[in-house]
Amino acid sequence: MSDIIQLLPDSVANQIAAGEVVQRPASAVKELLENAIDAGANKVQLIVKDAGKSLIQVIDNGSGMSVTDARMCFERHATSKVRKAEDLFAIRTMGFRGEAMASIAAIAQVEMKTRKHDEELGTLIEIEGSLFIKQEPVATSAGTSICIKNLFYNTPARRNFLRSNPAEMRHILDEFQRVALAHPAIAFTLHHDGAEIYRLPASALKQRIVHLFGNNYNERLIPVEEETSIINLKGFIGKPEFAKKTRGEQFFFVNNRFIKDPYLNHAVNRAYEELLPDDNFPLYVLFIDIDPAKIDVNVHPTKTEIKYLDEKSIYAILHSAVKRSLGRFNISPTIDFDQETGFSAMITHKAPEEIVPPTINFNPNFNPFTEEKPEPRDHAYASFSKNYSGGSGNLSPSTKNWGTLYEIAKDTAEQQQHKMELPGSDTEEQFAPVQKQLMQLHNKYIISQIKSGIMLIDQQAAHERILYERFILHLEDRKGASQQSLFPQTVTLSPNDYELAKSLLDDIKSLGFEVREFGKNTLVIEGIPVDLGSNNINETQLFEHLIEGFKNSQQELKLDKRDALARSMARNSAIKSGTALQQAEMNMLIEQLFACKTPNYSISGRPVIQTIGLLELDKKFDK
Repeated sequence: MSDIIQLLPDSVANQIAAGEVVQRPASAVKELLENAIDAGANKVQLIVKDAGKSLIQVIDNGSGMSVTDARMCFERHATSKVRKAEDLFAIRTMGFRGEAMASIAAIAQVEMKTRKHDEELGTLIEIEGSLFIKQEPVATSAGTSICIKNLFYNTPARRNFLRSNPAEMRHILDEFQRVALAHPAIAFTLHHDGAEIYRLPASALKQRIVHLFGNNYNERLIPVEEETSIINLKGFIGKPEFAKKTRGEQFFFVNNRFIKDPYLNHAVNRAYEELLPDDNFPLYVLFIDIDPAKIDVNVHPTKTEIKYLDEKSIYAILHSAVKRSLGRFNISPTIDFDQETGFSAMITHKAPEEIVPPTINFNPNFNPFTEEKPEPRDHAYASFSKNYSGGSGNLSPSTKNWGTLYEIAKDTAEQQQHKMELPGSDTEEQFAPVQKQLMQLHNKYIISQIKSGIMLIDQQAAHERILYERFILHLEDRKGASQQSLFPQTVTLSPNDYELAKSLLDDIKSLGFEVREFGKNTLVIEGIPVDLGSNNINETQLFEHLIEGFKNSQQELKLDKRDALARSMARNSAIKSGTALQQAEMNMLIEQLFACKTPNYSISGRPVIQTIGLLELDKKFDK
């Protein structure tokens, strides 16, 4: 019987290695930028086209390579950083395995020009799919320039799995930001399709954060610094009031290498636990300097995971340092116990204003448990129709009589829809729209009497459900009506969010927004959906929350693009708990809720309606 085990050809082995090292264009960007840093460059340029699918070029002014080194760098496991096994426990460089260049060359067309500073001529090398095309002397500047063209050109299946250009560009921006944050002393530039995205001068860490994320981050940062015998910690954390719903701006660096570590992330979040709600995440850019012998970075192909010799001590130090910085910079609100608030007018030497005692308006004849005629559809009703019902005061024909809502609320979505569509039955007459006197509890819940007890409705969850189903419909038929803004507003986003917004523009316009691109990372909002119709809406803030909410929905629930967009829009534009509603507004809200396909549950899956039966009430009174 003949032998069947054979060694793989180098070209095949390199393609397999490429599957681990180069998963998308951003992976190649990361490897090339790290090589430029290891070469000692203080100026690095990144140029990409078609989100890296057509071209990735990195130009640096580092040490450059000799003729032999230029050829050797494309061989597997060829590296200048490791000579013996013990070196793996003293790694301070970004790369060390010698797989990146060989893997990239296996799945792309590569052109490299390199020259050492003390040599007159450099070297040009061209490779296609691990095959050397040519190597010759060339006149070039000192340092190295590497062009990667047509990534995955010889592995079409891998290329087909790449996402859209905006999505791939966001991954490239993520990798660029991580490298730029880790090395603020190096100047970086990034160009995409001829447009300059970033021009980052060499600076201190705080200035680098501001240059990357925007000038408004200057006031958001709190310094953190701690020196111990185990680790040295430094960096910045964000003030609690600027926390976001997504984890995007959280960066850990160990010996200047970006890592992902849920354990250390928990240490930071615990320091904020009394300052932030559970679904908010703070900004942090933290650097841990540790003896390389006490960590193992060789546990993941992308080197983003690390094992520690004493992780519990690192956790405790990190938590303590963040907690102390939050306290040191007076994050908690201060109260002046020595001053009576009523004397504030006297302190400013101004004549005190006339004190007006508070008054309460109420109807002494109001009884929530007796049926009354519906109040006339006055100005308040018309206002609610405009602001909360998409500008239409028409009632849905599917609205049900209050006496049957308890039974409907117990049904599944399919049973509810079936009852709504029963034609010519005996129940048709009792399903006629009838309004009842409603009561608002703590400006948060709406209470109504029903045949078998009482019903409580969460007003915010109800309005979110109404808007969500309406926005989903707009996205499907692409007919969301827009209300023109009197004064168009500009909104400037981070490069990542700008790329995301551009990829969503068609769907955002379907919701009813009128938005167009306006210069670098800037959009102009010329109209908002009629469904929002309120004059008090901040268009810029609403749009920023829309993008942030979309990212959160996609990350946490893995929703498709349109569903995540509709959820984000509904959450950000619904009436909030604490909003006082008039009778007509409450009636309109509940009528629209029971016209929804699934009125029982909020878009988060929590109940919108709770009922308390008469029997349960009787038990509470021992009847």
